[in-house]
Amino acid sequence: MFREMRRKKQLLSIDDTIAVLERCTNGVLACIGDDDYPYAVPLSYVYYNGKIYFHSAKAGHKIDAITKNSKVSFSVIDEDKIVSEEYTTYFRSVIAFGRARFVEGDEWFNAFEALVEKYSGDQPKEAKHKEIAGCTRSHIIAIDIDHITGKEAKELVRAKK
Repeated sequence: MFREMRRKKQLLSIDDTIAVLERCTNGVLACIGDDDYPYAVPLSYVYYNGKIYFHSAKAGHKIDAITKNSKVSFSVIDEDKIVSEEYTTYFRSVIAFGRARFVEGDEWFNAFEALVEKYSGDQPKEAKHKEIAGCTRSHIIAIDIDHITGKEAKELVRAKK
């Protein structure tokens, strides 16, 4: 169903792929938008319990697209160093394919708590819980991952050896 990576020597291990998702702070969600045009939007997220979670307003292009077709992809770039003398970049990135869904109940709270912890972990516990409790007008959306790959520049692969 999903294509194999052509340059298998550049494939990150699953552990390294997950580490990239945990380390990065923003990614790009891609879905099918209006009139079947691709719609890609950058957003903050958290990788938690094997899923990608993000928050959203309850209305808008992203919500309409996910409601119409839950199949999405999500990508992050961990490194992208320009190496001008080699006419290239040394990169590391991840792409995940899955289905987006709106979460509720305990999963909503736990995912929101994970988001707040990732981006505001240094704030007092009471302030974090107050923030979560006050965000009843937002969706938490999960991407249940069907397929995920990480890739890095061959120069970074060589540097590990």
